[in-house]
Amino acid sequence: MYKAMDYKLSTRYCPSLTIFTGLYCLVFVFSAVAPFSRPVWVAEIIPAVGILLLIWLVSRSFQFSKTAYLLMFVWLGLHTIGAKYTFADVPFDWFNQAIGSERNNFDRIAHFSIGLYAYPIAEYIYRTNRMSKTLASLFALFAIMSLAASYEIIEWWYAALAGGDEGIAFLGSQGDIWDAQKDMLCDTLGAITAITLFWLKQPLKD
Repeated sequence: MYKAMDYKLSTRYCPSLTIFTGLYCLVFVFSAVAPFSRPVWVAEIIPAVGILLLIWLVSRSFQFSKTAYLLMFVWLGLHTIGAKYTFADVPFDWFNQAIGSERNNFDRIAHFSIGLYAYPIAEYIYRTNRMSKTLASLFALFAIMSLAASYEIIEWWYAALAGGDEGIAFLGSQGDIWDAQKDMLCDTLGAITAITLFWLKQPLKD
């Protein structure tokens, strides 16, 4: 059973957030040094920095679990690495060969990790007594699916606006006409995985 002070006041020091942010800063510096395309890097890094700032802002009043922080920083790290190389060119041959694919699937893994944000979304809603566990899980799932669709629209818009090699690099479809749909599927599968973990780790409140 959660007590009010456990989630409504979180002004105390949060070691998990500080540690993960420190590790992310190392990845950020690595990504910022000689990226494949500086304009693409800037376009890709803006949402990552925005999410990081949002995590810190929310954490001023609500402290997530260590699991939630870990899952949130998985995507931040992967996305920032992808920004350095562009997602189609990240050195990821070992994985592609392991699954017998000629396509660079780093972007698919990154999209799956976006879905992991369903865990902190559901955790926040549930622990602040806004919804039942079932409704919190459904809200988190639909939120990720909406975000996935929105990002694909923004990605298409930027690629069309930038044009040329820069637009193609940002889009990262690698010639797959169903790339956007497959990306959204990966987001959704990540969300389902996160919600399953949420049900396993979060106890029912009395």
